[in-house]
Amino acid sequence: MDVATLLGIVSGFGLVIMAIKMGGGLIWFVNVPSMMIVLGGTLAITLINYPLSDVLGVMKVLKNAFLYKIPQLTAMLPKIVDLSRVARRDGILAMEKEVKKINEPFLGKGVELAVDGVEPDAIRNILENELFFTEDRHKKGAEIFTVMGTMAPAMGMIGTLIGLVNMLMVMDDPAAIGPAMALALITTFYGSVLANLIFIPIAGKLKVRREDESKYKQLIIEGVTSIQFGDNPRVVEQKLNTYLSPGERKSVPKK
Repeated sequence: MDVATLLGIVSGFGLVIMAIKMGGGLIWFVNVPSMMIVLGGTLAITLINYPLSDVLGVMKVLKNAFLYKIPQLTAMLPKIVDLSRVARRDGILAMEKEVKKINEPFLGKGVELAVDGVEPDAIRNILENELFFTEDRHKKGAEIFTVMGTMAPAMGMIGTLIGLVNMLMVMDDPAAIGPAMALALITTFYGSVLANLIFIPIAGKLKVRREDESKYKQLIIEGVTSIQFGDNPRVVEQKLNTYLSPGERKSVPKK
């Protein structure tokens, strides 16, 4: 669970609700027609922009903003260096026994390819292709939320125009002016809140997740291809250390 995402959403909505209650009644900000315009309109525009399968599939990507476990490069580096020592000492085929101990599917796939005798360049191409399409799926998810964040305020403005037209049409009836003006303002409020507290922040978080996962898998690709090339474990370690900040770099002790 990503506490930061959950804490940000809860605190953001909490502060808005507190401000509303301090200034008046919370029920004043509940308007079904406004919700229909903003939520329904935003969803409709999203469906126009993207195929239905992509919009439905975005829910799988959305969980990365809440349930994503950040890959630890510092934890993966020693595992790869240990594999390189096994391969250096006992040969590439000796890593076959280590595959069952690997909990990372991406690394396991790379090691299996190396054990099968696939050339290093071919291993790199296979793993990079898998990384590319994974990034593409996550990128599309972030794009969908960006579009929703852009369109929600626009639909809020459309609702505002509808409310203003209704208000002008009933200027001779003072009792009807208030509800029409409320519709005009609350739709803009809904659009701004959804865009700035939900859609745009989630798009930003998914972008960060995609970058973290890309760096993590690039380190694995570099490590597996280096092992297949027969690089010295110390050389493998130095290559992988370039993915870490200077403060994170530690020498991997020999087992």
